[in-house]
Amino acid sequence: QVQLVESGGGLVQAGGSPRLSCAASGRTFSAYAMGWFRQAPGKEREFVASINSSGERTRYADSVKGRFTISRDNAKNTVYLQMNSLKPEDTAVYYCAVYGSPYLFIATMDPLKYDYWGQGTQVTVSS
Repeated sequence: QVQLVESGGGLVQAGGSPRLSCAASGRTFSAYAMGWFRQAPGKEREFVASINSSGERTRYADSVKGRFTISRDNAKNTVYLQMNSLKPEDTAVYYCAVYGSPYLFIATMDPLKYDYWGQGTQVTVSS
């Protein structure tokens, strides 16, 4: 059974720089790409960032490019999302997810490519 547990969210002032973590278990973590998505109230879940299995390749949504950084530590089975220069429009529940196929990094912006999801962590940015 794959489990993903996010942490690091909370109430942050605009311009703040929190870091989200996602600890994974139950699958060979180092073989799978990982992704971060978010969902704001009344909106659909949207792609934020993804990283391939080795950590050498990343992809970002245009809305966060240059502000957010995704990384992973395969020795700790953990993926991170460093968020800088937060804006009120970044307020959302943030989810990490495991890509469904090992060693692939294709169409990682599509949530349907991921087969396990964490419970989410709320990030609220105050202006």
